[in-house]
Amino acid sequence: MPAINVNGAEIYYEIHGVGPETILFSHGLLMSGKMFKAQVDYFKARYRCVIYDHRGQGRSEVTENGYDMDMLTEDAKSLIKELNLGPCHMVGLSMGGFVAMRLAARHREFLKSLILIETSAEVEPNKLKYNILKTVVSLFGVKSVVNRVMPIMFGQTFLTDPNRQDEVEYWRGEILNNEKTITKAVTGVIARNGVSNELVNITVPTLVIAGEEDVATTLEKAKNIKLKIPQAHLAVIKKAGHSSTIEEPRQVIDAIEVFLNGVH
Repeated sequence: MPAINVNGAEIYYEIHGVGPETILFSHGLLMSGKMFKAQVDYFKARYRCVIYDHRGQGRSEVTENGYDMDMLTEDAKSLIKELNLGPCHMVGLSMGGFVAMRLAARHREFLKSLILIETSAEVEPNKLKYNILKTVVSLFGVKSVVNRVMPIMFGQTFLTDPNRQDEVEYWRGEILNNEKTITKAVTGVIARNGVSNELVNITVPTLVIAGEEDVATTLEKAKNIKLKIPQAHLAVIKKAGHSSTIEEPRQVIDAIEVFLNGVH
């Protein structure tokens, strides 16, 4: 199990494929690098694809602190430096997008391009609701809230498709694998500062991807990001919610491929 010590945390990572350029995938809250499996399987034929798990999530170490977005951005920067990945294409979904935006705005030299999926540059609008869920998790574990979390994480098309119930159950299981310590990462997400005012500093080619059924970070949030990043492109994934890499993997692959083919 490859892991590297970054800023005092053992960070789990995997490298797949070879190629002259690298794509770094940064996952969303309650998930892990596994949520990019379809994209990694596709792009590893031509790119070096790297996934990693944020501290306190997936297979990375649960540290005492360091869960604010600024520290997670430093984690990503250090990972790129230590593994000699840069300048790379960075894909960030939701929480991973919070990190990727900050990295692009503050440390442009590490990135070749930026792909933001189901994410927001604003403060968390659902603070009260998510703080209540977090408190319940701290007392009773993730199992106590999973039925309320699934419709936030996935769109209704995916959740209700009779032919995909095995997939739905698999990802329910992945969410249930989170220990109570996941509340550390949840706190970092809920308490994050907005970075809308920093988006003007992002000068790398940027693609913004949004799921049309996303209720966690709505299409409006994606449009706001696109407006503030010079020359950013927007792709809307049909019939997808907050985890489009899982729900509609082919649409996401196609959008990323078209974008990367235009990055020089």
